[in-house]
Amino acid sequence: MAFITASFYFFYFSIVAVYVIFMPKVLDMVGYSPSEIGILFAAAPLVRFAIPFLFLKYFTFTPKVFNTALVLTFLSSGLFHLFLHDFWLLMMTNIALGVGMSLVIPYVESVALSYMPKESYGKIRLFGSIGFILVSLVLVKFLDTPTNAILFLNVSSFLTLIFGLLISRFEKKNTLKSVSEGKSFSLLSHWPLWVSLFLMQVGFGGFYNFFTIYASSYPIGLEVYNISSMDMTIYLWSFGVICEVFMLYFQAPLLQNNLLRVLQFSVGITVIRWLILASFPENLYLLFFSQSIHAFSFALYHSAAIMYLHSLYSNKKLSQQFFAGIAYGLGGFMGALGAGFIYEISPQGLYLGTALITFISFSFLWLENKRRSF
Repeated sequence: MAFITASFYFFYFSIVAVYVIFMPKVLDMVGYSPSEIGILFAAAPLVRFAIPFLFLKYFTFTPKVFNTALVLTFLSSGLFHLFLHDFWLLMMTNIALGVGMSLVIPYVESVALSYMPKESYGKIRLFGSIGFILVSLVLVKFLDTPTNAILFLNVSSFLTLIFGLLISRFEKKNTLKSVSEGKSFSLLSHWPLWVSLFLMQVGFGGFYNFFTIYASSYPIGLEVYNISSMDMTIYLWSFGVICEVFMLYFQAPLLQNNLLRVLQFSVGITVIRWLILASFPENLYLLFFSQSIHAFSFALYHSAAIMYLHSLYSNKKLSQQFFAGIAYGLGGFMGALGAGFIYEISPQGLYLGTALITFISFSFLWLENKRRSF
């Protein structure tokens, strides 16, 4: 099971690498404006936000639903070839891909946390980071046409489908445990936490959707190292993921502490990260330092968040779905949509704004901690 789950993470996050790092650049290459790119990347997260509420009232998150989401992810990735130059058809395709991927990952996270020791989670999850970094390093050498990026997307989604089906087959043998999860679920009981999770991903909107365009627009690495800005930007992405892998492997002792305080630290240091991007976009050394913070602002933060939610709620799969929907869904929607318009006005101002939003996220975690003290 560990090998299958690790392989799934490897190929799922290969999809994420193509989507996050290269698709904004691909859309820029074929003529979309920053605001259009922001709208395209905002559409899928908005739908992703609505899905958990449907499961709260009308559906059950079963292996059959998971399999359907896997197929939807694969089929929608294939449609990118056909609809790349049509804004509205591309938006619908992007929404379909987002729906599929948003259903897939909470299911696997829940299975992983339920059937393996928590200290082993990071060591399995890091294979996703390895897939992310390998795709980023390879694809940058072939990004001479948009078709190559979409081909990588297709291959990664097919292999995600294969290993996802194997996970589903394993889960079917444990149906009784899955069905026995509690049915009650309340967002209001921990509302400051959910607001913070949402705002953290709003802040990430400017990074995920515009960091490649932002960093590659400056002559970083060109004058001293004779490396193109685009290549150096990929090295920055890769370095961030290397730091992420390091954290995932060694994070277990940190996660034995108060998870809420771990979240607070991760969010607080992320504020510094965005301030560096806003203030020193041409300083290569500080850019690498900012990327090193990815170990905390993504790896440690994500692990602490899903484990904290896993401990708070009896309905494990639904709590992970709402995390994906509210944080990466609604938060991703607001972040992507706002980032597109702000970037057209002031690229550096975008990252000042994300720093402010992330600080507010930190404040709501402080409030959650105060409420738990009473």
